[in-house]
Amino acid sequence: MASLPPPPRPCVSPPALPYVVALADDLSGAAETACALGGAVRLSLNAADVAETAAAHDLVVDLDTRHLPSAEAAYAVRTALRAAQAGPPRLLYKKVDSQLRGHLAVEAAAYAEGATAVVIAPALPAARRTVTGGVVHVNGVPLHRTDGWRAERASAPRSLAEALSGLPVRTVPLDAVRSEPAVLDAEFQRIGASGAHPAPDAETDADLDAVAAAVLRLGPGFRLLGSSGLAAALGRTLLRPAAATPPPTPARDCTPLLFVVGTAEPGAVAQIARLTALGAHHVPLDPADLAAGTVRLPRTAAAALTVLSIDGSAGPRPGAGRALSTALGALAAAYPGRPDLVLTGGETARTTLDALGIGELEPLGEIHHGAVHSRTPDGRHVVTRPGSHGAEDSLLRITVALRPRPAASAAAV
Repeated sequence: MASLPPPPRPCVSPPALPYVVALADDLSGAAETACALGGAVRLSLNAADVAETAAAHDLVVDLDTRHLPSAEAAYAVRTALRAAQAGPPRLLYKKVDSQLRGHLAVEAAAYAEGATAVVIAPALPAARRTVTGGVVHVNGVPLHRTDGWRAERASAPRSLAEALSGLPVRTVPLDAVRSEPAVLDAEFQRIGASGAHPAPDAETDADLDAVAAAVLRLGPGFRLLGSSGLAAALGRTLLRPAAATPPPTPARDCTPLLFVVGTAEPGAVAQIARLTALGAHHVPLDPADLAAGTVRLPRTAAAALTVLSIDGSAGPRPGAGRALSTALGALAAAYPGRPDLVLTGGETARTTLDALGIGELEPLGEIHHGAVHSRTPDGRHVVTRPGSHGAEDSLLRITVALRPRPAASAAAV
């Protein structure tokens, strides 16, 4: 007698991947994170949106805490965290600066409340920012020996443990990060059980992929804290379905393009020079006049390509960043002709969009690393970019991406 075939196996759907709620401390970092996660993502400038319950997408919220007093920054993170936890289960992510600027210690402490452990990985290999031995390196040089904090009031921390003073941190060396998954999982669990937080070293995207995968395996008690490099690793690990292709954008060659350069990075001078060689009109603004509100744009500023920048010839002005960014943003918002915008520096981007009443962006893609092209609800195009990102041709590449025909014509002259 023939044996009966085995009964059919029940159809079991794979577990649903969690949606992400990411909290950022500035807008350019929020845009980087939204682009890095991939798939359907909403980028909001309103902290109250963390409480939304229809979580059919990843959500990135700019809490805009970089300029706040430390206690207020911590409160903003704590409030957003509670709102996120009150909704449907979602994977928590805290975006921080890869050079550890901002209120890192107090925001991380607030974010860690109620977690088994926070896995801390600020490496950003695409920008040659790595972590070895618990120390952030920029182009192979320890952060505290670079000029990355020249516009800050304090000195750069010598290690992650120093940057996160008050939060117990344990370095996870590269050999553990690159070991078998079970070994890395066990190390994260051991550190979490001791009441500390693992800070894995990372030099490559593959290192960050291993960290993100471990946190997904370990479950909701573990949270992620890192730069856009870790966000990209999370996006790769989650394998999000591609977002719907946005409809074609009509040619915008006749729409003015306004660059608002609020960064104190020395490289901005060379970036602007590449644009002026293309025929852009450059308006350098005196910081004292800008802060006093006495700047008036000349009529000749209404050109196809215009660059507004803060004259940095007198050197950085520690502590004055927010006031100058607010004044610069108000000036940009009043620019005639409803231009598309290229905004460098997270505070400059945020204050400009605040002045325009824009509370949400739709990320369309990345022009180069960190330069995120988005669209506003009313159809204006905006590119945000951290001040420290981009080579000498950064602004030129953005121009070519947004205005290929005028840029090509000008370059041929």
